[in-house]
Amino acid sequence: MAVIFCVPTVFAAGEKGDSVSLYGLTQEVLNNNPELKFYQTEIETAKGERRQAGIFKNPNLSTEFGRKRIKTGRGASDGLAWGVSLVQTFEYPGRIPLRKAIANRDIKLAELGLRQFTAALDARARLLGYKLIVSRQKAEAASEVADRLLELRDTLVQRDPAGISALLEIRIVEAGLVTFRKQAIESNQELQKALFDVNLLRGKPLDSPLELSPVRLSFPKIPPLEDLLAGARAGNFEILMRKVELEQQGFKLTLSKNQRWPAVSVGPFFSQETAGDRESIGGIGISLPLPLWNRNAGNIEVAKARSKQAEVSLYLVQLNVEQSVMESYQSFKLHHNEMSQWMKDSIRQFREAAELGDRHYRLGSLPIATYIELQREYLSALDAILSIQVEALDSLLRLRTLTQMDLGVSDSKGETE
Repeated sequence: MAVIFCVPTVFAAGEKGDSVSLYGLTQEVLNNNPELKFYQTEIETAKGERRQAGIFKNPNLSTEFGRKRIKTGRGASDGLAWGVSLVQTFEYPGRIPLRKAIANRDIKLAELGLRQFTAALDARARLLGYKLIVSRQKAEAASEVADRLLELRDTLVQRDPAGISALLEIRIVEAGLVTFRKQAIESNQELQKALFDVNLLRGKPLDSPLELSPVRLSFPKIPPLEDLLAGARAGNFEILMRKVELEQQGFKLTLSKNQRWPAVSVGPFFSQETAGDRESIGGIGISLPLPLWNRNAGNIEVAKARSKQAEVSLYLVQLNVEQSVMESYQSFKLHHNEMSQWMKDSIRQFREAAELGDRHYRLGSLPIATYIELQREYLSALDAILSIQVEALDSLLRLRTLTQMDLGVSDSKGETE
């Protein structure tokens, strides 16, 4: 059974413009968020490193010029001596493919990082947008009650207080007015902070006006906890990234072992001397370092340790993700069960009761204590109801982000239900 609530339109910063749906706000954030471009450039960086990993080293061209003198018993002979060689270094077999494999994992990590940030950004935009709507409703309700008591106070003051009871009623109303005006100030401060948070995600000036259209929230029945945990193990971005890092560390360990063997430099050379008779020498040269003292043992040990660290990191991340799924699941169930106990249109009924109490107090059929209590409980109930809705939505969005499962957060139009 789905629990459905309707929230009125919100105008932030006191200006009206084109109405934006919560889905439209989310798309705007995903298109304009400045931090998102950082993750996109990370992919381009990783692709550039992958391209570089598959390139052979440039050949080395070396030349020598000079003069040569040959002394014999019959005298000395001078002549030109010069030589040229071209040397190409060849990596030990398998080394370049290993570097490519490592670079490919960097690309995959960058892509997973972008997808993870996009999913988290989508959820945060939806949640902050709804918080903006809720903050506006709280601020309007608090201002409504404060204005009601201000008008009542002015009416009572204009009368001629007859006796101590009438004077004390005025003081009770004035005390309530101070309390409710303070609550209205706090609600408006909360509204401004919510607007700043949303505009920060939009990449807009913090005080930019924003109008959000009505939102129809529907909290669906979610899958069992076992299915959510299985979905998190298979699709959670943090777990997938740790698995890729573990694969990458395996390639780095293999590369470290491969690097025990030296690279070979091969190339033709040619030299000529013209002192006395002309002599020309040509051939193929081969050079390689002898692996006598440096067998890359230190780097191999480092790679083994990093591989073990990657295994432990994967295990710990899996535990943390499972814990987060369980906490979010329990939180959503608690809030969902609570909302299912509410009366239909609870907020409207509480508001009507507060207005009814105001009318009956003015008619003299309601004590002042009951009147003040009605106003106070209306605001308290409104705050509790809206806060529980926000917390339920937060838990549901966290579950979707953790598991990457379709939990019914969006309808066919992409609107938040």
